[in-house]
Amino acid sequence: MSRLLIIFGVILIAVGLLWPFLQKMGLGRLPGDLVLGRENFRVYIPITTSILISIVLSLILWLFNR
Repeated sequence: MSRLLIIFGVILIAVGLLWPFLQKMGLGRLPGDLVLGRENFRVYIPITTSILISIVLSLILWLFNR
């Protein structure tokens, strides 16, 4: 369990450091990400981004468990 928490921590640090570069590449504004807005209200639902991140994390965890 502790090994898994350390891996998650390292992944979160890496994503945090790479976040400005990921935003420039378009992560967070992919087709399929919904933005609903009015004058004083905005809802952002990152469906495609969430699916992509889930696939990448699943592959990384699968490789660590092998």
